[in-house]
Amino acid sequence: MTITTSSLTRAAGAAAAVAGLLFIGVQVNHPAMDVSSVESTEWVLRNTAKVVLSALALGGVTGMYLRQVRQTGWLGLVGWALSAVGFLVMGSVAFVAAYVLPTLADTAPRYVDDLLVAASGGHPVGDIGLMQGVLLVSAVAYVGGGVTLGVAMFRARVLARWAAALLALGCGATVLLSVLPHSFERPMAVPAGVALIGLGVSLWRNATQTSIAAPADVSSPDASSPDASVPAVARAVR
Repeated sequence: MTITTSSLTRAAGAAAAVAGLLFIGVQVNHPAMDVSSVESTEWVLRNTAKVVLSALALGGVTGMYLRQVRQTGWLGLVGWALSAVGFLVMGSVAFVAAYVLPTLADTAPRYVDDLLVAASGGHPVGDIGLMQGVLLVSAVAYVGGGVTLGVAMFRARVLARWAAALLALGCGATVLLSVLPHSFERPMAVPAGVALIGLGVSLWRNATQTSIAAPADVSSPDASSPDASVPAVARAVR
């Protein structure tokens, strides 16, 4: 199997689309954010899926940025960097939720409960240490990266503009969760998931069309050309 820029770009598009599907899927019938849910198999599976989708989304947004690096400019670079940090931290938090919190549910239930409260945007009673800063970085990078990268891709006009606009709006709208009821938390993630799917499919198609339209790397000279009979070295030095 030959690895090419086109195949890597298509892989990034597929990764973004799958990440979007997982992002929507993990929101459906999400268990309550409390200590009793942490020890369940469903909790582990859902947060494992979040780890996977974070890795896929990181690969997806990297492919999107590299495909239009010149068109997006500095705004695209800032958006990609923030998005990369956001998905890296999101995956790390999901890993802790899946494999660390269940081991603490019996011995330190108060800490687990405070951490879940903070992760839901609430104000924990106790001290959760550095995790408070980690959650803040995750939220800022997710919102800032989604809005900035979405705007940059919308302006670049390379991938589906509706999906780029939806990414910016969907991520930006999450700041409203501070004033909206808790029931809006899960549905608010759906637009970003749809945007990832749309951008991923668009990136796949764009890479495929570019690959088909690209000329061959090496072509033999036309026999009818005046230079066809001239050795390559002679043509290079004259």
